[in-house]
Formats: sequence, C-alpha cells, structure tokens
Amino acid sequence: MVKKKFYLVTRLEIILIFFSMVILGLFFLAIGYKKEVIQSVFWLFIPFFLLLSILITLYFWVYLPYKTTNHILQLFSTGYTFESIIDKRCPINKEMEEVDCKLHSLLNTDQLMNASKRQAQFLALQNQINPHFLYNTLEGIRSEALIAGLTSVASMTEALSTFFRYTISNVENLVTLEQELENTRNYFFIQQFRFGTRLKLIVTLDEEDRNETMHYRIPKLTLQPIVENCIIHGLECKVGEGILRIHIETTQSRLLVTISDDGVGMEPSVLSNMNRSLSIRSLDYVRHDEVHVGIALVNVNNRIKLLFGEQYGLTVTSQAGVGTDVLIVLPRSVEEQPQK
Repeated sequence: MVKKKFYLVTRLEIILIFFSMVILGLFFLAIGYKKEVIQSVFWLFIPFFLLLSILITLYFWVYLPYKTTNHILQLFSTGYTFESIIDKRCPINKEMEEVDCKLHSLLNTDQLMNASKRQAQFLALQNQINPHFLYNTLEGIRSEALIAGLTSVASMTEALSTFFRYTISNVENLVTLEQELENTRNYFFIQQFRFGTRLKLIVTLDEEDRNETMHYRIPKLTLQPIVENCIIHGLECKVGEGILRIHIETTQSRLLVTISDDGVGMEPSVLSNMNRSLSIRSLDYVRHDEVHVGIALVNVNNRIKLLFGEQYGLTVTSQAGVGTDVLIVLPRSVEEQPQK
C-alpha cells in the first residue's frame, strides 16, 4: 500500500479547515450558552483545548518542516549545497518537488562535466583554432628557425606547440600526474623566455614512491592554471628573483599537491574573498566576459569538486610580502574513470 504524501501546503489546508470548524463550533456553543440552551461552562473549554491541539500540531507538523526547508533553500541560494532544495521528508507542494527533481537532474555531475567539455570545444571553435593547422604552422616556424640557426626560437616554438597540443586536443577529464607535471614544466619553460633566470621552478616529492605517485590521476589542467596564477599575480609583480615550488605528498587515501610562490602575496581582505569564492560551488567562472583575480583557482576547484566530491578541492593561504600557498587535495586514484 502506497503511503499518501502530505505536502506542507496540504497540511496547512487541513489545519485551517479544522481551525475553521473549531471556531464555528465555539461560536455556536457561545450562542447556546447565552440563550441558556447549554448550562455548563465546561462545554466552552472543549474548543479551547482543540485550538491548543491545533496550534501544537501546526508547530510540529507544518512550522518545523517549513523551517528546515527554508534553511535548505538558503544554503542552496548561497551555493553551499547542490544536493536538494527541499526537505525530502515533507516538500512544500507537488510543483516544488518536481522543480527539485528537475534541478537535481540538471546539476547532475555527468551532465555538468559534459557541458564543461562541450564549452571547451566550443571556445576552441569560437576562437577559430584548428589544431592541425596550428601544429603544422608552429612546426614550420620551428623548421625555419633551425635552418637559420635560431635554436632558442625553435625551442620556444616546439614548447608552445606541445603546450597547445596538450591543452586543446583530447578534452578529457583525467590525466596522470606525470602528464600534468610535464605540461606544467613545458608552460614554465615558455615563461622563462620572458622572465629569464628571474623565475625558478622546484618540484619535490618522495622519491621512494615516485613511480606510483606519478601514475595517480588528476583532472586535466589542474596544476598549470594555478602556476600561471602564481606567476601573474605573485611573482611578476615582485622585484628580483622568484621561486615557484610544487611539493607532492600522499596520505593513506589522498594526494596532496602544494604550489607555493615567494611573490607579493595577498592582503587579508583579498585572501578572505578568495577563500569565500572557493567555499561556494557555482558556475560563475564560465563567464568569460569578466576578468577577476582567482578565476583560474575557482575553475580548478569547481572541477575537482564535481569529479570527486565536496571534501576535495583547493585551500589558499597567503601573507602580503611573503608569498602564497595553494593546497590541492585529491583522492589517490590510479584507475581511469569511465569517460563522461
């Protein structure tokens, strides 16, 4: 037998009906008592007890579930939860339940990741980037540079071609840590043509577990955007040499990657806004008509949470004039997940 579901609106309607009946009964009892049809005052107290019972029922049966649902709605509107916008035990009404089911399907991780991949492919088309044409052109430039004896130009062209090949081609979710590190080193190599010896990159990890660690799978383009953010907002503004460190370590169940720079750091207010943005999962980062500090970090953080869950993501610590640390928390994953 299917249990009938009482929505909050239905419960309120039932209570209002009983309330109206009690008020009407009290009115007739009062008239009867006034005309001395009813002799005992005791009969007048019965409606008052019924009213008290109705108020108690209203509190526990309607008000408390409403408060719970209202709290969930507030969490949803601020981005702190994407699970459900209503109390599953007692939806407000049938339409609200249907809206919740629709939103739940729209916010499904698989669909969001597919939308993210489609967006990446669309942006590539929008920018009229033909990968094969780009690679062939860069290879042509490299060949001409080698013939002319311009080895530095040839090296930079080759690095740029490799970087674009990794970034544009095969828009997938997960790659090995080794692949991501190689792409990051390649990006840093390109930056060194601009900054020279001003920038240094140091990668550290436990050498005993190096082989296993390098095969852990992480979201594609996780490290490079953060390294780019550190260079642009931390080291580029610094006078003198700057050091960028990538430290990799593991726990029993997690992969921890810390990207640090000794750049200009962040003011407390900027850091507070940054961590607030990282604590709220939203899709605002896909808007490319606005540029603001930290969009790369928000992008990476959202993709990690979509793939692995809310317990993973980024944490930023910084001190003005000292530098910035970005901690990336990921699960230890060596199995390639099904493509989404």
